[in-house]
Amino acid sequence: MMYGYGNGWIGMIVGLIVTLLIIGGLIVFAIWAVRRMSGRSETTHQARRPSESAREIAQARYAKGEITREEYQMILSDLDK
Repeated sequence: MMYGYGNGWIGMIVGLIVTLLIIGGLIVFAIWAVRRMSGRSETTHQARRPSESAREIAQARYAKGEITREEYQMILSDLDK
């Protein structure tokens, strides 16, 4: 008998799971904070240079195969207007 102290094995397992979730959350938060502070994130690598023109961006996307020839030509015609 526990005489009102604790919840037995179930309480210990739940407590362990909660503790692991808290520690995991702190680790994820720390990693996120370090990446945020250092300026290194996934979007940084994909950001365009400020001096790039729309025509250069379209040309680079076409060269990488991100857009088709028709889309590229349509973008160029829109830019010429």
